[in-house]
Amino acid sequence: MDRDLRIAVIDKNPLRAAILEEGLREAGHSGVVRIDDTADLLDRIRVIDPDVILIDLESPSRDVLEQMFQVSRTVARPVAMFIDRSDAAMIDAAVDAGVSAYIVDGLRKDRVKPILDMTISRFNAFARLKDELERTKSQLEDRKAIDRAKMLVMRAKAISEEQAYALMRKTAMNENKKIADIARSIITAAELLR
Repeated sequence: MDRDLRIAVIDKNPLRAAILEEGLREAGHSGVVRIDDTADLLDRIRVIDPDVILIDLESPSRDVLEQMFQVSRTVARPVAMFIDRSDAAMIDAAVDAGVSAYIVDGLRKDRVKPILDMTISRFNAFARLKDELERTKSQLEDRKAIDRAKMLVMRAKAISEEQAYALMRKTAMNENKKIADIARSIITAAELLR
């Protein structure tokens, strides 16, 4: 990563936080903000607006874990979580919450930079997949709307499918809109006229 990132380090233990901060400084990152109290954590994260969040939990309670997972779910940022010990349920919860890197018993200064780089890369890869999934869903919804509108136009005007589509496409071009928007307008109008 070429630019200096704003990194939030969440850790109540000053010695453990110092390991992360020192590893980050050695990796060239000076924009490190340490949070040592988890009260109002989500609000504090929003104010700091970090590029990356590193969470170091020695032996977290379920309440603390849930708060950390809420941060991960709510704030769309790369999150790396360092845990001293773990179980399958914690790992599943972390993955579901969108934690990009989940490191068990691996807090060492020399590992901070590679973990940070991997966290950002995994977050970006997941974000690309999520965007692609949303685009695909949107395209599918558009296709469904266009097909339904074509059927409505075919019935109303007693024309073929090709003619209905051509009419919708011409209307979209004349109104400088997407054909899916015209299709949704046709569907809405048909529902109003029932």
